[in-house]
Amino acid sequence: MNLLALDTSTDTMSIAVSRGVGASAQVWQHTGAGGAQASSTLIPAIRQLMQQAGLEFDQLDAIAFGRGPGSFTGLRTACSVAQGLAFGAGVPVLPVDTLLAVAEEARHQSANASVHYRVLALLDARMDEVYAANYEFNSGLWLQYEGYSLIRPENIGIGLPEDSQGLVAGDGWVMAGNAFAVYADRLPTSSVPRIHALPTATAMLRLAPALLASGQAVSAEQALPTYIRDKVAKTTQERMVEKAAA
Repeated sequence: MNLLALDTSTDTMSIAVSRGVGASAQVWQHTGAGGAQASSTLIPAIRQLMQQAGLEFDQLDAIAFGRGPGSFTGLRTACSVAQGLAFGAGVPVLPVDTLLAVAEEARHQSANASVHYRVLALLDARMDEVYAANYEFNSGLWLQYEGYSLIRPENIGIGLPEDSQGLVAGDGWVMAGNAFAVYADRLPTSSVPRIHALPTATAMLRLAPALLASGQAVSAEQALPTYIRDKVAKTTQERMVEKAAA
């Protein structure tokens, strides 16, 4: 398949283009500054990768983007660029959950994770919170337990019952994401492995075939970001209270 994937939901911008099928497929990738900074560099970087791959936009089977949760500005940037390129080329858009991409990236980094894999995916949401979701990879497919959560890191559970649908990470699980450096002392202490992983565009390329096959692609005008938090910044008074308390 010919695919373009892009993500600007974190501080790292990730772009990848794939051309071909199966073992013969080739992938070109690029990383740079994400979030608000990506707005000026994303399109030039995409054009450069497409040129390297020898592809025109109307030759793509789909354009995938990280729809969230993540940086408010970053999500809007990725979505609008994916929409504009897809509309102009007449190709579908594939919105990909950023936490699912984190889980897939962690699985790709892990040895012997091709059959069965469980991930608690965590992304730094700022303001003393993390975006979180539980995923299980089995028989080549990903399953998400319930939805997303915006949660304080110390409220994540460890070692809860096997059939629990909450935010847990027990035996046989890994925690993956970019929240460990920021919240290392506030996350539960346990033997659960921690893997630094971002929602990379290459992870989205690996997820794309199954998502496309299950009908997840949409037209350009139907592509939307996924916002978990309505409030994107603390007020001046809140910051002053925190500073006084510190």
